[in-house]
Amino acid sequence: MARSGNRLRLLTAVGAAVVVAAGALTAAPALEAAAHGPTAAPAATADLVDRSSSSLATSTRVNPNARPSTGGVRLAPTKRGALNGSVIVVDPGHNGVYSRAINTRLVPDGRGGRKACNTSGTSTNSGFAEHAHNWSVATRLSNLLRARGATVVLTRPNDRGVGPCVDERAAIGNRNRADLAISIHADGAAASARGFHIIRSSSMAGGASVTKESARLATITRDAFARGTGMPRSTYLGRGSAITPRADIAGLNNSRVPAVLLEAGNMRNARDAALLRSGQFQQRQAAALADAAQQFLRRR
Repeated sequence: MARSGNRLRLLTAVGAAVVVAAGALTAAPALEAAAHGPTAAPAATADLVDRSSSSLATSTRVNPNARPSTGGVRLAPTKRGALNGSVIVVDPGHNGVYSRAINTRLVPDGRGGRKACNTSGTSTNSGFAEHAHNWSVATRLSNLLRARGATVVLTRPNDRGVGPCVDERAAIGNRNRADLAISIHADGAAASARGFHIIRSSSMAGGASVTKESARLATITRDAFARGTGMPRSTYLGRGSAITPRADIAGLNNSRVPAVLLEAGNMRNARDAALLRSGQFQQRQAAALADAAQQFLRRR
């Protein structure tokens, strides 16, 4: 819920400042307004609140001519702390709704090829949508990072629209000269498979140094996530390491800043799904990721 008496500064990724005064709306509409231009909607909270997503996967119809969002939303720190001066991109993976026009649009994959703009992701067998999980963890993580002094850039403004495309998500981090980027996902593997893993790119647009730093970020994130959540390492990818180098993830390949992608668990596995749906577990994920970011930046 909104808290009165606070002010939230939202900046678009291209630098237009928007000051949002105190009011009674939840954060998601304010983020949407900031992402579409310099006119702000009243809002009021130092903390983001996840109010824009249904917990169930839906077949919401969208305008077939809809264009994917761009730019991201830049959020100022709410307190001073260990992350003062840092800029961190938080990417809630996938789209809030399905759009064939968006999902069949091809964008650069960072390796000279093309791939789909984006999708709405997978879901649990009971219908809890991956995009909703990703958005909830991302908003929780954003709150924690900002309370430690970081400026946070969310790649999408809410959990109702389409986009950004995967290449644009990398570009958001590049334009903001982020210190690191974390993309939040959950997998849709065979029901017998369990656990989390971290994906990193084997070769990034930022060159060998950024690729190496991303490998270090992957290790730190893996260890912090395992320690902070208790989720087991993947039984089906990473050969026990829970770290998977890949060449087909455009959001990582196109990045010029250290970046990793978290698959927080397998939504098709009953035990993982029960955890992923839990608000308490989502908060534990966010805390673990915040700790990972802080540890990574402390050692740079």
